[in-house]
Amino acid sequence: MEKHLLDIYVELYKRKCFDKIPIGEYPNGDYYYMTSKQVQAMQLLSDNVTTFVGYGGAARSGKSLIECTAIIFDCLAYAGIAWGLARKELTTLKRTVLITLFKQFSFYGISETDYNYNQQLNKITFQNGSDIFLIDTAFKPSDPLNTRFGGLELTRSAIDESNETDITVINKIFERTGWRLNDKYNLKRKQFECFNPAKNHVYNRFYRPFKDKCESVFRKFISALPGDNPNPIVQEWINDLLETGDKITIERQIYGNFEYDDDPSVLIDYDKSCDIFTNNYLLSGKKYITCDVARLGNDKTKIRVWDGMRCVKKLTIDKSKLDVVVSAIQNLQREFIVPTSQTIVDEDGVGGGVCDFLHCKGFVNNSRPTNPNYQNLRSECYFKLSEVINSGEMYLMNESPTDRDIIVEELGVIKQKDIDKDGKLAIIPKDEIKKIIGRSPDEADCLMMRMWFELNPIKSVVRNRILN
Repeated sequence: MEKHLLDIYVELYKRKCFDKIPIGEYPNGDYYYMTSKQVQAMQLLSDNVTTFVGYGGAARSGKSLIECTAIIFDCLAYAGIAWGLARKELTTLKRTVLITLFKQFSFYGISETDYNYNQQLNKITFQNGSDIFLIDTAFKPSDPLNTRFGGLELTRSAIDESNETDITVINKIFERTGWRLNDKYNLKRKQFECFNPAKNHVYNRFYRPFKDKCESVFRKFISALPGDNPNPIVQEWINDLLETGDKITIERQIYGNFEYDDDPSVLIDYDKSCDIFTNNYLLSGKKYITCDVARLGNDKTKIRVWDGMRCVKKLTIDKSKLDVVVSAIQNLQREFIVPTSQTIVDEDGVGGGVCDFLHCKGFVNNSRPTNPNYQNLRSECYFKLSEVINSGEMYLMNESPTDRDIIVEELGVIKQKDIDKDGKLAIIPKDEIKKIIGRSPDEADCLMMRMWFELNPIKSVVRNRILN
């Protein structure tokens, strides 16, 4: 591209005529332009309302391309500003996004005389004084508070594959945006995140509000798929993957389905976790009650009544005194004829008071498992739960659509700890789960406790029942 054309496109960028700006070239020499979703991303990055922009959610959707294009035009349009371009590993950033950035330089006719790349400082400086800082976001034990970012003064920031970066680092980099010439040019500070599907902070911060149609005006997600990419090579890649890929890969990389997790440490299959609401073929059995008692913050008490592996009743109680929880369990015991010996309550924390009053079974997460191959009882029961659900042997009746989403989400983040290491089988800690989904897995824990009775079966006792 001739240099004078770039000046025209920079002016079009300032005027927000993004659909007039080419971003690539076909083999025959014709240009292709931004897709509608890429234009939408540029509009969000240039408005005075949106602060956080999430983009992508699938492979080959042009994430890095629009990321680099936005940075280039912002830096050329506003002299002296600074963008932070970050990824978990700096070496990976240089092998991926930086190559895309240099390809865009070449496409727009930006030569090495127009910028300086200081590899020692990991900084690119344009002739007009604008900078691009290449940032490593990996957690460093020597810097647990991320103080290494304290000296940065950025206008805006972009985090590539932000699903790989810890949310604390993302927040710290955002703290450093808005400090360089934002007032001079009236530029709102922005954080642009590109990512593939993941069941972590990107799911909760971007995808879930987008899916539920409850996004805030400050945080927006653009679901871009490979089919949106005009590059002809991408369509060939899609066809190949549809023919050779497995279901999880296709759902994630082509359709951008966040519910499918390719993490091998995930215990429960997504489709099977959805089936638990329709497995109405299961037969009745012994009656049980499981109860996960609320502890702190926003936790809620969850009580479930079981008929075999069929959950026939669920009760949710907001934060309340223990006598209310005790009374609720006793009422359910009478209604469904469930003996105390077939009632179990999470005994950790305040739940111990409920156990003491009812004289029922107590569940202690870190207690000794029945099988020494597991780290603790919690881990053993979750592995058993995965076996039951993956075999289609659990049925939850009358769950609301909202509760179904919550349950599936919680089951989807139950993962084996240290899957690549030898040793006892264990589940990731609850604190780590809270970090991923932003809350305690109360629903999953209440299901998990049902497994205690599978590991410690209650013997049948023949007796006469006196009917009044």
